Amino acid sequence: MSIKLIVGLGNPGQQYMFTRHNAGFWFVQHLAQQFNITLSPDKKFHGVTGRGQIHGHDVRLLLPLTFMNKSGESVVPMVNFYNIANNQLLIAHDELDIPAGSIKLKTGGGHGGHNGLRDITPHIGSDFHRLRVGIGHPGHKSKVSGHVLSKASANEQIDIDSALTVAFEALPLLLDGDVERAREKINGFKLPD
Repeated sequence: MSIKLIVGLGNPGQQYMFTRHNAGFWFVQHLAQQFNITLSPDKKFHGVTGRGQIHGHDVRLLLPLTFMNKSGESVVPMVNFYNIANNQLLIAHDELDIPAGSIKLKTGGGHGGHNGLRDITPHIGSDFHRLRVGIGHPGHKSKVSGHVLSKASANEQIDIDSALTVAFEALPLLLDGDVERAREKINGFKLPD
């Protein structure tokens, strides 16, 4: 089953654009740019959406503009409207539990404390594909909010971008429905020492 909808989670607004929590946005914005897909505001889905050809597949893109904690208010109506099955859905999001420069493709599982996923899964279930973009953990839960809402250091950003590049390279496999090979490529990525 091929991916029909790619969602990037993040927060809207200039002040959040380069914060770690917007790693999912970066992934989808890059795709839109690379494949000349115009992202336009869509009130019906409380976000910006686009549709175009990515590696020969007809794919929709969505960036919710609801703020992270209310991501479901954007994702759920779009999934329902276009009748997107969970195995046709890829959600890209930042991930505290893996270091910056690591990236993982996962299908199903809990929300892992991620507020965007927490708002989506009660409505559609959890068995969709997730692209987990590592941003590292600040060490203590009291520091998490400040960490995700601040900018990565220059070196961390280079590492995150390297990891995202691997996801872009694996995307044709994922779009062709070859999830296992895409997972091997993405999950096997290691930064050079």
